[in-house]
Amino acid sequence: MVQSRRASAKTSGEGGEAESGGPRILKKYPNRRLYDTETSSYITLADVKKMVLNGQDFVVRDAKTSEDLTRSILLQIILEEETGGVPMFNTTMLAQIIRFYGHAMQGMMGSYLEKNLQTFTDIQSKLTEQSKGLYDPKVMSPELWAQFLNGQAPVVQGLMGNYLEQSKQMFVQMQEQMAKQAESLFPGMPGFTPPKR
Repeated sequence: MVQSRRASAKTSGEGGEAESGGPRILKKYPNRRLYDTETSSYITLADVKKMVLNGQDFVVRDAKTSEDLTRSILLQIILEEETGGVPMFNTTMLAQIIRFYGHAMQGMMGSYLEKNLQTFTDIQSKLTEQSKGLYDPKVMSPELWAQFLNGQAPVVQGLMGNYLEQSKQMFVQMQEQMAKQAESLFPGMPGFTPPKR
């Protein structure tokens, strides 16, 4: 979706404009304004949110240093969403996430969350794809709706089964990594053996 890696920042030409097929380039100026190089106009954080919702690839760069600021802008959007409306993260969850920063398992937790979110997104996409025809009033009928609902249980069950299995595997990997770290810190101490699959 949003390309925030430094490699993607190299897809633009000398003048900072996106080459054809590359991500859209947004520049952030010291006055905190965002400039869209594609439309040659200033935009707001709400406009950037629309790009994210539409699946538009973009990179946000500092106008002076060309430093990649994409993550920073995305975090600002999340902060705005969390402070207004209905938040997605409760206080306990945010505190737990913060505790992983600087922890030996930080990288593994990030990977775990990313894979679980991707699986959840895949499940949502498959369900949306299967229900596409039901939104058309010309196609929708009570029989078709009943057929769709009857077919959803096995599909959702299969998707959730895969999700839970993947989640379990990631958890076992985290346990193994923690056990290896504990073994290296406390060699010969009982109770620090890797879990068996």
